[in-house]
Amino acid sequence: MSKIYIGNMPFSVTDSQLNEMFAKHGNVNSVNIITDKISNRPRGFAFVEMETEEAAQKAIAELNGTQLEGRALVVNQAKPQTERSNRSFGERSNRNW
Repeated sequence: MSKIYIGNMPFSVTDSQLNEMFAKHGNVNSVNIITDKISNRPRGFAFVEMETEEAAQKAIAELNGTQLEGRALVVNQAKPQTERSNRSFGERSNRNW
C-alpha cells in the first residue's frame, strides 16, 4: 500500500470525488480528508491510500498540478508523520522564572 498527500484542495471536495479521481489510476484503499478538530471544517488537504506503489506513482504523475474547482492540486508521496514533542502546550522551557 502507498499513501498519497493531496494539498491545495477546494474545501468543497468530498471523499467520493477523491475516490473517483484516484480510482482511474488503480485500486483505492482509503480516502481521508483532514478536518479541523474544533470546527470540523475541511483543512484543504487529504490522504489517499492506493493498493500498489505503481498505482500511487501513476496517480501522482497524472494528477499533480491538475485543476479542481479553480485550484491546482498538489499531489505527492505522503511523508511519515514526525514524532511530536512530549511537552504539553504552553509549557515553558527549562528556564528558572
